[in-house]
Amino acid sequence: MGNPKGFLKIKRQSSEYRPVCERVKDYGQVFSLRSERESREQSSRCMDCGVPFCHWACPLGNYIPEWNDAVHNQQWEKACALLEASNILPEVTGRVCPALCEHACVLGVNDDPVTIRENELAIVEQAFKEGLIKPQPPKQRTGKKVAVVGSGPAGLSCAVNLNRAGHEVTVFERDQKVGGIMRYGIPDFKLEKKVLDRRISVWEREGIIFKTGVDVGSDYPIAKLTKSFDAICLAGGSRVPRDLKIPGRNLKGLHFAMEYLTQSNRKVAGEKFVASPINAKGKKVVVIGGGDTGSDCVGTANRQGAACVIQVELLAKPPEERPKQQPWPTYPFLLKTTSSHEEGVDRKWAVLTKEFEGKNGQVKCLKCVQVKFADKKTIEIPDSEFCLEADLVFLAMGFVRPEHAGLLDQLKVDYDQRGNVKADNYQTSVNNVFAAGDIRRGQSLVVWAIYEGRQTAQAINRYLEGIKQK
Repeated sequence: MGNPKGFLKIKRQSSEYRPVCERVKDYGQVFSLRSERESREQSSRCMDCGVPFCHWACPLGNYIPEWNDAVHNQQWEKACALLEASNILPEVTGRVCPALCEHACVLGVNDDPVTIRENELAIVEQAFKEGLIKPQPPKQRTGKKVAVVGSGPAGLSCAVNLNRAGHEVTVFERDQKVGGIMRYGIPDFKLEKKVLDRRISVWEREGIIFKTGVDVGSDYPIAKLTKSFDAICLAGGSRVPRDLKIPGRNLKGLHFAMEYLTQSNRKVAGEKFVASPINAKGKKVVVIGGGDTGSDCVGTANRQGAACVIQVELLAKPPEERPKQQPWPTYPFLLKTTSSHEEGVDRKWAVLTKEFEGKNGQVKCLKCVQVKFADKKTIEIPDSEFCLEADLVFLAMGFVRPEHAGLLDQLKVDYDQRGNVKADNYQTSVNNVFAAGDIRRGQSLVVWAIYEGRQTAQAINRYLEGIKQK
């Protein structure tokens, strides 16, 4: 390492966030990028630890100590090459990844861990600034054609790796623009869409063909798909939301979180949508679900001018420090306070929603009860019932499986017990059809989707080589 004792002199310093009173007025990025000097200093905290557990924790196996050393020594081109060797979207993971690597950082055993995620972001942004990121088209083509259905992180990762291997890759996306959940699910204040567009333009110059506004199985016949391509990658994600089927569910004012976030993102981008507008202005908002999607609803509602926002979570409030039963270097279940939470929200824990009540068909309150957990069972606490007033309720309880109707059922792929596409070594029950990301493993992180796309590309490449040999 360039400075093996840097961690003794320099303390962890995270990026600065824009003032709450300023950032809630727009959808711009909530934080400011660090200076080159600050990035060099923070990279110097990466010590010569011998066994870098950050590698073990990162699904992508990023070369973290190596590119930290390169940043410290102002070798930005080397840092960029190391980063892009394992990650096709560092500008996205550097913004939205929960940083599994940081919780496994050796320095984190008795000190604050290295700002790995922010160092990653610093590298890719500096690389774009200096013109270091350029198209990498293959030197020759194999003559094989691959269709990737879905343009989320898994689909894009698969497409990029297959294209660079020399295959002709076409990505089909049913929405109007490429990006999947990254574009339509994550708000701009966390991930500005110009970040995606910048990278997609590079891949287009590498030769990847993007066909948007095409719903395969409906607009594009399955027979044509199987006839036109040597291999197919299914990367449509896990899009069926978990519902809350309790009395009053049919009242107006109840929406799935992704319905709300997608509409908001379309509006920010200037895209048209046919559904009735969902606007939190002046309304009492309740978000059911304490994860990142729920947090995104909180931030969006505050920007729309909600009168108040409450977020309820079924589980108990997590600890703020690593519990003994979740030792380093495992990823601990800790209390997470996001930038959206800092902008204004009343968070309630261990709350079970029992019923929605309304007036004239419109939701007006939630009947809830406090719960505790014992022997893996949810137990209602006697005499703990209470009501929450609400004009607007968002269900942000995750996703259960991919959509079966249409493409998947027409292809007649097998499903596992959870309803995900069953795929052994990423190959489905249909010979030349593969699956990557949430559609195969269930709802997960962007970084896992990128990994799955890369692994699926390798499986497809082996399959195509076998066809060539025959």
